Amino acid sequence: MQRTKRLFAAVKIQSQQGFLTTFNHIKNALGKERITWVNPDNMHLTIKFFGDTYNNQIPAIDQCLKAATSEMKVIELDICNTGMFGSKYQPRVIWFGIEDGNQLQRLFLKVSGQLQTIGIYPDRQNFVPHLTIGRIKEIRDKKAFQQVLDDYGKHHAGRQRIDELVLYESILRREGPLHIPVQRYKLRA
Repeated sequence: MQRTKRLFAAVKIQSQQGFLTTFNHIKNALGKERITWVNPDNMHLTIKFFGDTYNNQIPAIDQCLKAATSEMKVIELDICNTGMFGSKYQPRVIWFGIEDGNQLQRLFLKVSGQLQTIGIYPDRQNFVPHLTIGRIKEIRDKKAFQQVLDDYGKHHAGRQRIDELVLYESILRREGPLHIPVQRYKLRA
């Protein structure tokens, strides 16, 4: 029997029309570059990555996530802006930004606070809500790449209503990761 599961807690992003249109325009504009694009059906915003987790830890994590979400209200967010992580000489990730009036930050803080009670601490880096849409292997035409980022830099790609946090198991496969919901935590309407 498998003793660990690779887990993360996230909010699911739905593949709505405005979002898909913007995603596909960017993907097509950068079609000649070496970029691994995230499958829109797997699009999510990670609140906490647990990594390999022993099965006997999962019930305590479940209780913490229940407690953290019990008083959280549904989150309305806008997917807007396009940017990158890394330098302009060596970009690593293309992302969509999130504007939500700090509601995701509140969820992150509640989840982090609950998890600390069982000895799981937040990562050192700041929580920056974003959606990774592509992982860059190589950019051959940096000028054209920057032009696409400039063209979509302030673009609004849609509005989403987030009504649950999901604990996922991530199974890594050659054809891309498989994300299996382990537990769902409804947010209040």
